[in-house]
Amino acid sequence: MHQVRRVTLQDVADRAGVSLTTASRVVNEGSRRVGPGLAQRVSQAVAELGYTANLQARAVATGQSTMIGVVVHDIADPYFSSIAAGLIEVADARQLLVCMSSTAATEAAEREYVALMRAQRARAVILIGSRTDDTAARAALRAEIDAFTRSGGRAVAVGQDLLGVDTVLPENAAGAEALARAMVALGHRRFAVLAGPRGLLTARDRLDGFRAGLAAWNVPLDQAQVVYGPFTRDGGYEAMGAVLAAAGSDQAALPDCVFAVTDVMAMGALARLRAGGLQVPADIALAGFDDIGTLRDVYPPLTTVRLPLKRMGEMAASLVLAEAVGAGPGAGPGPQPRVIPVPGEVILRESTLPRPPSPDRVPHG
Repeated sequence: MHQVRRVTLQDVADRAGVSLTTASRVVNEGSRRVGPGLAQRVSQAVAELGYTANLQARAVATGQSTMIGVVVHDIADPYFSSIAAGLIEVADARQLLVCMSSTAATEAAEREYVALMRAQRARAVILIGSRTDDTAARAALRAEIDAFTRSGGRAVAVGQDLLGVDTVLPENAAGAEALARAMVALGHRRFAVLAGPRGLLTARDRLDGFRAGLAAWNVPLDQAQVVYGPFTRDGGYEAMGAVLAAAGSDQAALPDCVFAVTDVMAMGALARLRAGGLQVPADIALAGFDDIGTLRDVYPPLTTVRLPLKRMGEMAASLVLAEAVGAGPGAGPGPQPRVIPVPGEVILRESTLPRPPSPDRVPHG
């Protein structure tokens, strides 16, 4: 049986008639320059032999690979894919390989991925997504990240500042609070919230912020009007169905305005309202959060809180690479992790047109 032999760098050196050191400098684009004549001979030998660098061997030799591990909670969600697109652009410009994994929104799944990246000698890991209220699992994830950084890797989070690493921090609570104030200013008084999964801190931050914004106007949020469900289109559809079921046939029991803590959930809610024969905003106003790109095709245009998602990905990649360049194995992060807050911007669109004033719709207090 014919056995295929892998072409080695020594083969390239022999074909080009140069030393192994010279061939290595050309292939690895080392800092020491090689004359154009020698470089051309090596490049021609590489092409003729079909040589490709053994990246695993290089990682063993240098203690670090060209790989960046990225973990997201749902790659189908435009929130995550938009952030990932930004960081991939930055990594591509540096000729780095992005290895992406879509895991469940749990610290246990993320910890396994960080351990895998440590075994692969990845240069960096970027964790995109919310923390949960499982403190034991979070502590285990932090321990794995510490082991990864001690081995020379870098870690960055996009989400809550709870992992002791450089963090791009979306201001979820403040953005939701500003949205709530804007909704009351438009004349809305009775609210429901499609609050996402229990235990997920991003969802909790947005719910708490929205409640605080209403409280600033002395407008209550009835806990019965807070409906939990998955961070998905179907989750929004089902949660909106629960709000409608609670109102029954009493049109007056419907909320003026529904806030879905993500745009993806809001899109599901919009479909459920249409299925129920209700118009947005004439019957119920609807708002989301994130300003994902697909909102361009949604009618009516959705009021939301805009986060610069692609830019957040670029910021995460820049954080992790700026520290990694020249750091070398064992350098670890700086003494104090950097936290970059990212404010949200309320974007008012047709889905929350001003509510006509009526005698029973006046501010409390």
